Amino acid sequence: MNRINRRQSLLIACATGAALLTACPVFAQSAPTFRIGALNPITGAGANYGSGMQKSILFAVEEVNAAGGAAGRKLEVFAEDDQTTPNSAVLAAKKLLEVNKVQAILGTWASGVSLAVLPLTNDANAILMHTSGAMSLADPKQNSKKLAFRYQGSSKHLSKAFAKAAQQEGLKRPAVLALNNPATAPHAEGFKKAWTAGGGSMSDFVLYEPNRTSYRSELQQVLRSKPDGIILSGYAPDSVIIIRDWFQSGTKMKWIMPGFAANAEFLKALGNEATEGITVVESVVNEGATAYKNFARQYEAATGKPATANVYAAMTYDMVHVLALAIEAAGPNADTALIAKKVHEVTTGNGQKVGSFAEGKALLKQGKKINYEGASSSVDFDDENDVDPTFAAFTIKNGAWQRAYLINR
Repeated sequence: MNRINRRQSLLIACATGAALLTACPVFAQSAPTFRIGALNPITGAGANYGSGMQKSILFAVEEVNAAGGAAGRKLEVFAEDDQTTPNSAVLAAKKLLEVNKVQAILGTWASGVSLAVLPLTNDANAILMHTSGAMSLADPKQNSKKLAFRYQGSSKHLSKAFAKAAQQEGLKRPAVLALNNPATAPHAEGFKKAWTAGGGSMSDFVLYEPNRTSYRSELQQVLRSKPDGIILSGYAPDSVIIIRDWFQSGTKMKWIMPGFAANAEFLKALGNEATEGITVVESVVNEGATAYKNFARQYEAATGKPATANVYAAMTYDMVHVLALAIEAAGPNADTALIAKKVHEVTTGNGQKVGSFAEGKALLKQGKKINYEGASSSVDFDDENDVDPTFAAFTIKNGAWQRAYLINR
């Protein structure tokens, strides 16, 4: 378990029954609690984000409970590490659903993990809120019950952002080098489609397989095609191997890669010289929103890190507030199907903008319509339960990201 403060540890302990009864919050006897599973990548490829994602769920739940709970129901949290692997995530999700009896799972990060967990949440009629990019997560066959909600831009949105960044960077004939998995391969295909639709040409398109000790042959194939830049779509472990081999080759090249690959571990592993000048494309937090200010203050206190460094934590913070507002709107005896329908009502449309659960709850009690404006984005869900966040391009300088420009939608 990652480091959490005493109040948060009590929150989890009460959920698991590990604490003494006198140490736990007093729940109203007339209303059962609403159980949430925090399933985050505490270890594995997503570990750079997972701890902050879990902590954000915990302090967001504290906010909701301090405001009297949702529809008279306190929220309880059961925390598990999905280890950023589908097999581990499935075992953890089964425990959450079958043993802990959670009604919602929040914060799965990797697409392979979310795709593995979604059938389980569907079978249990539980809500799944995730930050995964795979377009198949919005497929009606996958999300047949409309119980899954995506808080990150899908591969479709990221692909378009990459195409615009490549154009902004002056590329004319880039190559694509991408990990062959459910998130990054569709992203690469989406980039190819968006780039060529705009009249662009490409020098090569190469997919590489996961868990290899070397990708030198794939890298050399791409370099032989003489691109003016390479779109790299992978995770941090494989991206480290590829960039290290490229840097040692001495070949000059412009690289564009996603933020989830160019994380702190990537920067530390390669050093300043190898990463200097790489362009990073990532969704950015909703800095002007009240919800973001509330989130940032608590995130920095809980982690000692800047809130802008973990957009996925802002997403999990929003998940709790959106879920709680949907429960409030649905009423104390509502099932998850009705709660899921209410998600759209409290986030999307012409309702009065709110930046916290407490603010939204007060307006709902007055019979007014609301529109939650999130810390991570406006959180306006489309018909596929997807959001369309704002993306920005960053340049790596002296071992750190520096924002270069926002990417127009």
